[in-house]
Amino acid sequence: MKKNIAIIMGGYSSEFEISLKSGGVVYNYLNRDIYRPYRIHIFKGEWFYLDEDGKKYPVNKNDFSINTTDGKQTFDCIFNAIHGTPGEDGLLQAYFELIGIPQTSCDYYQAALTFNKRDLLSALKPYGIKAASSFYLNQGDPIDENTIIEKVGLPCFVKANKAGSSFGISKVYEKSKLKAAIENSFQEDDEIIIEAFLDGTEVSVGVITYKGQTKVLPITEIVSENDFFDYQAKYEGKSQEITPARILDLQAKRVSELAKRAYEVLKMKGYSRSEFIFVDDEPFMLEMNTTPGLTTESILPKQAQAAGISLSELFGSAIEEALNKK
Repeated sequence: MKKNIAIIMGGYSSEFEISLKSGGVVYNYLNRDIYRPYRIHIFKGEWFYLDEDGKKYPVNKNDFSINTTDGKQTFDCIFNAIHGTPGEDGLLQAYFELIGIPQTSCDYYQAALTFNKRDLLSALKPYGIKAASSFYLNQGDPIDENTIIEKVGLPCFVKANKAGSSFGISKVYEKSKLKAAIENSFQEDDEIIIEAFLDGTEVSVGVITYKGQTKVLPITEIVSENDFFDYQAKYEGKSQEITPARILDLQAKRVSELAKRAYEVLKMKGYSRSEFIFVDDEPFMLEMNTTPGLTTESILPKQAQAAGISLSELFGSAIEEALNKK
């Protein structure tokens, strides 16, 4: 019997359009012989199922069901394709756990932890995973540019602490530009992280649970045409994403071990994509994404294909893993 799969997409953050694209790809590639997929759009104002004719059916939030022309539909599993809140920060993970529906991404605690860059890097530090020197600010804190620069130097990166797709991020070269960059980051989040610039090769490492085992995917090297791997570089073709990465075997071994260690230490499941920069062959972690982009041009699907895993297999495996853990 086919399983009903709700592919949740959209979300409440600036990343909602990217999420809609990811969810659309999952919908197109899921094996129709095994699954019956439903596109569920989640926005602040409404949650609804969108059918093939563009008709909306509201979601009953009590049990996450829908009523269609075929009657009431419930779901065997949720495929989480929401980038940002509420799909990547633990809110929906907790909701689905409470109502007893398995979902494909990590659990609520891991989602909340990894979505908070400051907390993630602090939690991984005791396990030998290095990060850039950093300075933290909360909205309303006094801003002392001299103290910040003394800690992280120039240039530096000013980032929204809980945001993705490079929203709310700036590279700052001059003290006079620091406050404007901080204000920009506060447009996305009420917490920010200011990090020292690391000059080296940037790579992205996908780690997934596949057929019951933790699997590190082929590494991708990021070569941005812009000053850093910003929104344009990620989504508008202003970068090269080279898989496998053109790095030394020693570097590949080290960064793969660290990405796997982070995945297992945090008791992750589903997909993760961690970003690192090499400094003198030593990988420094930038962040971990737990609902990474899933379009045909996104990094993790390309890594999976380089490993011989089709999109249908990649998406189906995540569902089966979630169902097996029910």
